[in-house]
Amino acid sequence: METKKKLEFALHDAMRSTNELRKRTIRMALANIKMAEIDSRDTLDEGGVLIILQKELKSRKESIIDAQKADRPDLITIAEAEIKVIEEFLPEPMDDEALKELARSIILEISANGLKDMGKVIKLVITRVQGRASGDQVSRVVRELLQN
Repeated sequence: METKKKLEFALHDAMRSTNELRKRTIRMALANIKMAEIDSRDTLDEGGVLIILQKELKSRKESIIDAQKADRPDLITIAEAEIKVIEEFLPEPMDDEALKELARSIILEISANGLKDMGKVIKLVITRVQGRASGDQVSRVVRELLQN
């Protein structure tokens, strides 16, 4: 079953069980998916939905950092709980070695030479990992491989 449908079913379950945190988190994710679909004037494919969920995850992690600076343990607890909800819908994360192998094969495939081709490589890697690695992780690995 595709991730968007899983989110919709989970939202209905959360509404029935009156789990406010889960319901709010899933609603926010679905709203951002819908907004991206409106912006692109097309329905998102599975990869697009996973990218939106990655952004949601990154946003929550940044919220934790800000809450730590502000000494707000209550906000940290909420953000951590929201991260757990979002992670349920993401595929198993890709480890660095598998990501490096994929990036190497793409670099060879498009004959990338140096950092000037970094954008092309990152674009292809991100489409193939489909949410199993964050953009920061992909960028770091590709930069490392192209510099060597």
